[in-house]
Amino acid sequence: MFDGRDFPKSLEESLFGSWLEQGRSSKISYAYILILWDELEGEYLPEFVADRSDIASYERYGESVGRQALVAAYDLFSESRVA
Repeated sequence: MFDGRDFPKSLEESLFGSWLEQGRSSKISYAYILILWDELEGEYLPEFVADRSDIASYERYGESVGRQALVAAYDLFSESRVA
């Protein structure tokens, strides 16, 4: 996932799948998984949120001046990408 020059590095599909399962099996009712790029660590990190409105609070990759930036957001259950 995230192959190409628009992304800092690729993400293994198996790791992404394990993050989906982690979010689905959580006791907290999460609905979305956010894929964040951590500039300092040089790796992708998952962030789980319950409401779609929470996604807007993250800075997008390429626009961020902070340590972490939003690369993509997905619905945990349909696995569809959220715009």
